[in-house]
Amino acid sequence: MGLFDFVKEAGEKLFGGGDSATADMAAAEEAARKNEKAVTDFIRSLRLDVDDLRVQMNGNVAVIGGTVASQEMREKVILAVGNIGGIAQVDDRLKVAAPKPEAAPEVEAVFYTVQGGDSLSKIAKVHYGNAMKYMVIFEANKPALSDPDKIYPGQVLRIPPLAE
Repeated sequence: MGLFDFVKEAGEKLFGGGDSATADMAAAEEAARKNEKAVTDFIRSLRLDVDDLRVQMNGNVAVIGGTVASQEMREKVILAVGNIGGIAQVDDRLKVAAPKPEAAPEVEAVFYTVQGGDSLSKIAKVHYGNAMKYMVIFEANKPALSDPDKIYPGQVLRIPPLAE
């Protein structure tokens, strides 16, 4: 759990126009409710399984709660929400239903922000030492990625550890 930073201007465009900071309080609250529903619907559209999903928008911070089955699913939900345009931070309050036992702790993936000129193979070369491992990164970021050639600067990707 924690607070994760994202590039506010990058990502899926779910929210309508307007600046809630300059709107009156009632309009800002209504916009937040609409954005919360949009984020909830987006998570469900990606078929990311979260029991008792709760989304609260505090300006450009998305607070996400609920229970997920695994650390991998937790990371995918955080990235899906963080890669929505207009969200600068995700406050992760997700719980993992069955975390790995202490004897074999689950290794968390690395989050990587895509830079201009990056490709999945270039990222795989840096993180794994082998550009041909790009499909590991692609698979780890499904369903948020639909094509290995369609990544953009500012997007945050999940780089899982390689299986032994």
